[in-house]
Amino acid sequence: MDEALLRGLVPGILGILVRRGADFAAAEDAVQDALVEAVRVWPADPPRDPKGWLVTVAWRRFLDATRADTARRRREGLVDEEPAPGPVSGMDDTLRLYFLCAHPSLTPSSAVALTLRAVGGLTTRQIAGACLVPEATMAQRISRAKRTVSGVRLDRPGDVATVLRVLYLVFNEGYSGDVDLSAEAIRLTRQLAAVIDHPEVAGLLALMLLHHARRAARTAPDGALVPLAEQDRSRWDTGAIAEGVGILQAALARDRLGEFQAQAAVAALHADAPTAEETDWVQIVEWYDELVRLTDSPVVRLNRAVAVGEADGPRAGLAALSVLDGSLPRYTAVAAYLHERAGDPATAARLYAEAARAAPNLAERDHLTRRAARLNADLDR
Repeated sequence: MDEALLRGLVPGILGILVRRGADFAAAEDAVQDALVEAVRVWPADPPRDPKGWLVTVAWRRFLDATRADTARRRREGLVDEEPAPGPVSGMDDTLRLYFLCAHPSLTPSSAVALTLRAVGGLTTRQIAGACLVPEATMAQRISRAKRTVSGVRLDRPGDVATVLRVLYLVFNEGYSGDVDLSAEAIRLTRQLAAVIDHPEVAGLLALMLLHHARRAARTAPDGALVPLAEQDRSRWDTGAIAEGVGILQAALARDRLGEFQAQAAVAALHADAPTAEETDWVQIVEWYDELVRLTDSPVVRLNRAVAVGEADGPRAGLAALSVLDGSLPRYTAVAAYLHERAGDPATAARLYAEAARAAPNLAERDHLTRRAARLNADLDR
């Protein structure tokens, strides 16, 4: 059995059933039944058209369930509408499914879970393990999400920006359990790029590839975080970098700049620098200026302050930081870094310790604690 093939076929099949009139929850159940049947039958008798086979079996499973449902009379007309066997195309159906899973009525966490289930083809257990929640909790989350979108009819163009936000959330979940969600997000974004020609889809794919290319160098053997400036760049994935830069250049050439393209441009400048000292910080500040214009995001302004500190000196970075809200996530860590660069180790050590107490995860807390301890040790000498 080719598990990757099966998972790749899931969104198109589910989208076809929804388009034919199946409500989302019933269609998803039918597709899962068809996958179970495929696992049983295919090893001994593989079909010539795997997608057509799965569509046929899933549709029949849906009809069987419909006949037994209390709404049989309302839906029995669907029995007469079964199309003749043959090749099927799911390009538009897959795209509709992306929009359905990223519907505005869903919370971000529910949209991520439903996307991984319906588009990604992951099991509830795999999603729960990757998101670090109990399987029962994830099952309830997915069930609620399926009920929410069951009555939704996509009779207007979907919001690409919402779909991209959900995929970006999946990417940022990273890795835990037996599922690498960063790699899964890249796979799903490639799939989306195959069915929609949009520069921001390409921008997001480029951004993911460029960030993912540095993954092996982000942690030391003991699990400690390694800052970008200290990473062993020989461990970066040059193939992923080259692919990401190529995709980005093609998107930028269309002259329809968006947030993900601008973020990818920043990542590309980091990836292009042979050493940290050779990073083109002036151009990075210019791209952050574009991002501020596009998003007016406080987080973007925070990252821009770091870039200004590198391009124009730490005092300039602190000046850019001073106009921002001190309650922003990682504000204190940025202030600590800029004070350290400015030659104020006492203030930097205090701020690193303060930032460590508010760190969102153990690895970041340990990294900031080590920074504070190192500076305090230097001060005591």
